[in-house]
Amino acid sequence: MEEHKEQSYIRAKKRVKKLKIFYFHLIGYIVSVVLLCYNLWIVAGPYKDFFIWFNIIIMIAWGIIMVFHALHVFKGKSFFTKNWEEKKVREYMNEKTKTTKWE
Repeated sequence: MEEHKEQSYIRAKKRVKKLKIFYFHLIGYIVSVVLLCYNLWIVAGPYKDFFIWFNIIIMIAWGIIMVFHALHVFKGKSFFTKNWEEKKVREYMNEKTKTTKWE
């Protein structure tokens, strides 16, 4: 039984590490896209067309990589599960029954 808990702990730790790496990757992607968009805004000169094309290709390619990374990290997880729906229904029902101080 103890070995099973230890293996579960190790698996959970690996999943947390993958999630942490994904979030760092996402932050880097967002910062880079903002900088590339700024670069698109300020670019001028004879090589303008090349830099516009190059920046857009980088954003699209990195976006596709981010999608695959997210699929790898969140594989088997659905964002809108039955439990989520039930939780939200209960939350809204409780919200309606709550009274506020100004009523």
